Amino acid sequence: METTKPESWNTPSQPRQENKKVLAGLMGILFGSLGIHKFVLGYTQEGIIQIVISIVTCGIGSIIGFIEGIIYLTKSDEEFYQTYQVGKKGWF
Repeated sequence: METTKPESWNTPSQPRQENKKVLAGLMGILFGSLGIHKFVLGYTQEGIIQIVISIVTCGIGSIIGFIEGIIYLTKSDEEFYQTYQVGKKGWF
């Protein structure tokens, strides 16, 4: 019985990393006041804080989520992954 080795062109060099950049960015732009972009990234405490800020400021605090959404989408995939998913940077 002969075992076959996977061909090198068909084997990923690194394990597949889940990148939530687009989803978090769009949620930040569209629903920044609700902190959904924080929950997508697994930042529960920061998401709750974002909701409280939006309530206390009568919605003006939602600009934070909007700005974060733009920042997320302008970063490269690798930079976003390293900063927000590996490094767990909670704000901006």
